[in-house]
Amino acid sequence: MEEDIIYMKQALAEANKAYSQGEIPIGAVVVCRGKIIARSHNLTELLHDVTAHAEMQAITAAAEHLGGKYLTDCTLYVTVEPCVMCAGALGWSQISRIVYGTADEKRGYARFAPNALHPRTQVTSGVMAEECAELMQRFFKEKR
Repeated sequence: MEEDIIYMKQALAEANKAYSQGEIPIGAVVVCRGKIIARSHNLTELLHDVTAHAEMQAITAAAEHLGGKYLTDCTLYVTVEPCVMCAGALGWSQISRIVYGTADEKRGYARFAPNALHPRTQVTSGVMAEECAELMQRFFKEKR
């Protein structure tokens, strides 16, 4: 869908911010009723916090914006498949939809905890997958 590409480009812009800051380049945006209500990227290095993933930051910002803990009318756009921790938090948030770019074969929730999300959460994968994967590959190639 064209709308998914528009918002994934915004998540990719967040991932590029992370990349420029030396963070693992994962970005996220939360959309509610056609409006971006949260933007984030990985902050684990800056905050010295292993839980400061893009999705976790986005959940917190979106909940603050909405004034409540549930994201039932929201969609998360994230450049890489959420990990188990993030999938668990997204499950508790009851988010309506998750759209991600590239799969994470090593740490993705689908492999280790496929039932972590809320039963009503819809998932769309592979949106701008090549662009999202390329940024991750470039980052890790430079680190090695």
